Amino acid sequence: MTIRWEAFLDQVRERGEYSTPEEAERCARVVLALLGAHLVGDVRTRLAARLPETLALVLLNPLQAAEPLSPERFVRATAAWIEGATEATALWDIGAVLSTVADAADDQLMEQVLLQLPPGYDVLFGRPDAVRRS
Repeated sequence: MTIRWEAFLDQVRERGEYSTPEEAERCARVVLALLGAHLVGDVRTRLAARLPETLALVLLNPLQAAEPLSPERFVRATAAWIEGATEATALWDIGAVLSTVADAADDQLMEQVLLQLPPGYDVLFGRPDAVRRS
């Protein structure tokens, strides 16, 4: 089931303690664009189907990643794309967005998402206990 635009941004705004919906949207767009560059095929499409249409398009039309980013490099890349961000604030932004994405997806889909990503992303999604099968 797709989460509504307002509900998604409200969750991100609350979790990130942002003062405006625009700030929450800006962070969501950056994080989802970077995430979309790391997911492929049916998993990316199914995850996008759980998101509001505008953000689904961001996830589905990313810049292509030359190589998978480790969680640490993902944080650095996010910091580089968000004006005025530091690695600490980017980690906060990522947690606000990706935990909301994880809540929109079911456990099986999240497991498939995590299998496409380098180890350590489970923590960024707020799911440090997620089981990774090899």
